[in-house]
Order: sequence, then C-alpha cells, then structure tokens
Amino acid sequence: MKIAIIGYGRMGHLIQEIAEERGHKVVCAIDADNTEDFNSEAFRSADAAIEFSTPTTAVNNILASFAAGVPVVSGTTGWLDALPDLKDMCNKGKGTLLYGSNFSIGVNVFMAVNRYLARVMNDFPEYTPSMMEIHHIHKLDHPSGTAITLAEDLVTVVDRIKTWQEPEPGKTIDSKALPVDHMRQGEVPGTHIITWDSPVDTITISHEAKSRRGFALGAVKAAEWIKGKKGYFTVADMLSDVTHTTGLFE
Repeated sequence: MKIAIIGYGRMGHLIQEIAEERGHKVVCAIDADNTEDFNSEAFRSADAAIEFSTPTTAVNNILASFAAGVPVVSGTTGWLDALPDLKDMCNKGKGTLLYGSNFSIGVNVFMAVNRYLARVMNDFPEYTPSMMEIHHIHKLDHPSGTAITLAEDLVTVVDRIKTWQEPEPGKTIDSKALPVDHMRQGEVPGTHIITWDSPVDTITISHEAKSRRGFALGAVKAAEWIKGKKGYFTVADMLSDVTHTTGLFE
C-alpha cells in the first residue's frame, strides 16, 4: 500500500523503515518545512497517512489530510480537546481517523489488565491508587496520552475516584482524585507504573517499552487495517477486529 508520513522526526523515520520492511511504499513525507505537500498529488495518492507530529500541529495536519481525502492514523498526544469535533466530522463522512494514545500491542494489553484490576480493586477501598509515567526529555506534553487513557479508565471503573490530577508543589491532591505524576529523563521510550497502596501491602503493575519500534510497528499495522475504511476508529477497534474478541480492549 501507499503510505504518507506526517512528522518526519525519529518516529517518522522509524515508521518509514518498518513500512518499507513490510513491503509498503512511502509516497510522501511531510514535516514543518514542506506543509505545502498536503496539496500534492503524491500525498493524495496515499492509502493512509501516519501522523506523529506535535500537539500544536496535529489538528491542522489531520484536517489537511481530511481535505485531501486521505485516512489518518494519529499517535500525537496533547491535543484531545479537539477530538470530539474531529469525531463528528468522521461520523458525517468528512474524514477517516484512527487515533491512539499508544500503538504498542503490549501497552494495549497493559490497558486491558489495568481495567480488569480496577474492577477488582473497586471493592477494596483500603487500597489507594496512584500513577507515574516516565518519558524521554523530548516529549513536550504531560502527563502522556497513555497515562491519561489509563487514568480515565480508572476514573470510569473505580467509584471512589472522581477525577485525576497532576501533583504540584505546595498543593494537596483532592482525596477523590487519582495522582498522575510524570518524569522526563534521558531517552526513555516510555514507562507507566500503576500502584495500589494499602496499610498492609502494595500492588504494582507496570509497562516498560524497550524502544520506539513497538509504537511504530503498531502504527503501520493500524494504517494497513484502516485502508478502505470510513469513520472514526481507535486502536481498540483494530485489536478487537484482528484478535476476534469483543470487549477485551475496550
């Protein structure tokens, strides 16, 4: 298939490498210095575009792809206030988007484990949950999109948690809020740690990415899956379809 890449940094180059390994052709690569290529015939010929850019440019990149009639797989985080409007456009037939805060298969299994454990812990109020996410120093947004997804799943499932908050110096976290802290260090691809602490013991689950390759491979697989489809989709939709399961990844 023909793939366009939007955001041609380290992730974009890795996506190109994996796409070509899987027999695909990268017909266009767009970065900050050649956004006029959204209007090119090469971009319009793509079966799908894979978008890993920045929080400030993602929405315009997706809208430009919609205008060109190219389905988009987006893994950029930090712009989700605009997601409802983009979903609405997709539902009205004005674009096709598959959004994921994380395309790693392992992370999505971790998310499923998080939801299951949350349902169990809902009946044990003596356990208090918290979360830490660690990423490389180049990541601009915090908490990570994956951390937000994990946190919102906890808020949805656990009755005693009403919201999530980032800890701030000198401020007290609300007693009904899930603390979601972050660290930026070195070249860490991504680590997420969820802790359930009680007076007598602690339960911890975590996922640690070894490289960005898992994210890039998942995005290419998403582009393969979205080809020819119309509407709004998530990584859960893709994984539920390819694994022939219902509800596991949702």
